[in-house]
Amino acid sequence: MKVSVIVTVLNERESISALLDTLTAQTRLPDEVVILDGGSTDGTMDVLAAYLDKLPLKFLFKAGANISQGRNEAIANATGEIIASTDAGTRLVPEWLAELAAPIERGEATVTAGFFVSDPRSLFETVLGATTLPEASDIAPGKFMPSSRSVAFLKSAWEAVGGYPEWLDYCEDLIFDFALDDRFGPFAFAPKAIAHFRPRPSLRAFAKQYYRYARGDGKADLWRMRQAARYGTYLVAVPLIFTGGLLIHPTLWLLCLLGAAAMLRTPYRRLIPRLRGLRLADKLKALAWVPVIRVTGDWAKMAGYPVGALWRLRHRKSIPPHPRR
Repeated sequence: MKVSVIVTVLNERESISALLDTLTAQTRLPDEVVILDGGSTDGTMDVLAAYLDKLPLKFLFKAGANISQGRNEAIANATGEIIASTDAGTRLVPEWLAELAAPIERGEATVTAGFFVSDPRSLFETVLGATTLPEASDIAPGKFMPSSRSVAFLKSAWEAVGGYPEWLDYCEDLIFDFALDDRFGPFAFAPKAIAHFRPRPSLRAFAKQYYRYARGDGKADLWRMRQAARYGTYLVAVPLIFTGGLLIHPTLWLLCLLGAAAMLRTPYRRLIPRLRGLRLADKLKALAWVPVIRVTGDWAKMAGYPVGALWRLRHRKSIPPHPRR
């Protein structure tokens, strides 16, 4: 079957070469690579043009397109029966495309969920990846909803569910996954179809990212109970326990310690093996970053979710329902 790789770009001059280099090194080369540019002004297209003799590239332009509009436009113009999606800034393992396409070609699935791992360049990024990203061993095959930085599906399936939701600017791939899952059943899981990507380089950039993610969740009306639990923990339970420790007995504060231990257990389990060979000072610094990152991420989500929910309330008449609403 013919396979088209689709990518959206916007000012990716510094990062797009890593992706294109790994596409040229695939054990199964793509039949075409459709790249939609959302209006780059940094010379991204000059870099892409240098790969015209190395890859079967097709360029599209749609200035101002959000990521859903960009992906839909790229897929609509793709000629492959199988669509493989990834993002600028990723590095793909050589088997990535072959692993994604194989289950679909064998008729075992309509969608293949690939995987992604962090590609850190600093101690902070190492900790951030361990704190926020699952490992392959954490995944329950058949239930994993893939990121569109590593996924493949039949173009006919994309058409059947109406494509990516163009009214969403974040978490659009999750809504798309839900629609595919409800229509076509469980996805094949390809843990070897790995896309390496760099985590955010600073705490500020990470907080902004999670704020936007949660704003998208609010727009899509996702994870109400998770958000309620987060607000209840930070705004009700923690203040009550702290006050109880002051007014009743300090041993009540142990409840906060137990809660923190439960919250941080998984990030530390992932992080500790990654610290081998580092100096003691760096190890201690890394361990100290974990609770800071976790709490920052929670508060960023708490800030972003109501903004998205308010947007949804204002636009409720124009928003189509989604499968998990």
